[in-house]
Amino acid sequence: MSARPTTPASPKNVRVKSPVPGLPMFGCEHIQLLLSKNQEVMNSSITHYKLILRGIFDATPIVPQTSTLDGRPVTSLTSNYLCLQCPSTVTEEERLRHGTKKQHRFYVDSRSGCLYCQICDDYIWDPTLEELRVRKIGTGSFSGRKRKHDELFTGSFKDDPRFISSNTNTASCRANGLRGIYNAGATCYQNVVLQSFLHNPLLRNFYLSDGHQSSDCQVSHCLSCAMDDMFQDFYALETTNGYTAANILSGFWISEKKAFENLVTTKEQDAHEFFQFLAEELHERNGDGKKPEIGSEHSCNCIMHQTFYGKMQTTTTCQNCSGQSNSIQSFLDLSLGLDNVVQKKSKRTGQKKPTVSLQDCLDEEYIKYDKCEYRCNNCNGTQQAKRHTSIKRLPNVLSIQLKRFEYKHGRHDRAASKVDNEVKFPLQLNMMPYTNRIRNHDSRESLELERSCTYDLLSVVVHVGELDTGHYTSYCRVGDQWFKFNDHKVELASLSDVLGAQAYLLFYIIRSLA
Repeated sequence: MSARPTTPASPKNVRVKSPVPGLPMFGCEHIQLLLSKNQEVMNSSITHYKLILRGIFDATPIVPQTSTLDGRPVTSLTSNYLCLQCPSTVTEEERLRHGTKKQHRFYVDSRSGCLYCQICDDYIWDPTLEELRVRKIGTGSFSGRKRKHDELFTGSFKDDPRFISSNTNTASCRANGLRGIYNAGATCYQNVVLQSFLHNPLLRNFYLSDGHQSSDCQVSHCLSCAMDDMFQDFYALETTNGYTAANILSGFWISEKKAFENLVTTKEQDAHEFFQFLAEELHERNGDGKKPEIGSEHSCNCIMHQTFYGKMQTTTTCQNCSGQSNSIQSFLDLSLGLDNVVQKKSKRTGQKKPTVSLQDCLDEEYIKYDKCEYRCNNCNGTQQAKRHTSIKRLPNVLSIQLKRFEYKHGRHDRAASKVDNEVKFPLQLNMMPYTNRIRNHDSRESLELERSCTYDLLSVVVHVGELDTGHYTSYCRVGDQWFKFNDHKVELASLSDVLGAQAYLLFYIIRSLA
């Protein structure tokens, strides 16, 4: 993996001296047992604590969550607890259960950064960790000289205020889940979807906070258990080696779903179909057990519905009596055709291979009206009508497919081709013009409405090459940086690389949750 953030050096073998007489400088005897095990445990604990402090103080302490009330984001002012010994985040009620199950005893308050000992059942003041917290609050950074293992038993820390060594490295890329996935034989279409899930903050928070209880799951080859293991391995293990998604593959290959049986092959497949398959599987494992009906209003509170699902409204207007009928359907993603948009722009500009924009494709689907025949109940007969589709409720993460693979029926068979025109897509996407609320608001609500419909680009799935011999790669945003994932290879990417990619799938996250 090239151009990745530096990783901590391997722990050195340190000969621990006998403690000098005096009071050990620890917050309590329990944190002393943890930090005095060896230099490696002490280093990893301090590194993880610094990572937690960055997450707390470099962003708002108010935790965005998802409300079941019309899918609107709300905030929680209560503290959560970030485990010092693993990447889990738990509530106050879940803290005791997590500690009993994992034998983890130390947590960091999500608002103050203070250290809590579950055995003491109280917050503790540890000089080493507290110095880090005070420096982070005061200066926004960590500096100074790291205290050696044997120095923890001395009382000299007040004479030496620099506790962190000058050669302290930044948090490893492992802390951000940056790790490639090995290609197991034409499985790049799976790898790119898995990477987009791994860097989706809603899914990440769900799995790292014990959202799926793998230890209690009785399902054989459960894909949600496999996803849980993957998130733990990506965000907890100190390695940057490629990951083998064996459990994901086995759960996928033994699936009995007829709709996805064509994917069970060693040939290159469609990343969009795999995304739909994985979303359905994870819904069934984490939801109410019912198969999601894409064309229905079936409501589910599972993590997949909270993350990806929205609602669409189709309005049909009779041209004879102006009567209207509405139908509402749920959707997992928006599939936008390119062929018609390209042909219209080519005819208008005279260009053989014109560049189109994502907005052009959205306008074609959700701004323009279609003419159709319609059986009107008011007229009691078939009439000419206009049909318009708009979005009734936007999802927290908007998934968009650009339909680059076109299938045209010939006289004897069906011919497939790829639409490889450049499609411009933005970093920020305003979806307000495509909602049904755009027609039903006053000027005072405009600003608030626009904010609730603004998305930021989260990840991009790219298909390069021909239809049958192509390859999938992806770009994912981690903080303010973009990374390119090419199977097991991970590298820093520039913004121009991302925006110039031949996108096939786009994932946008609503700004209030970004």
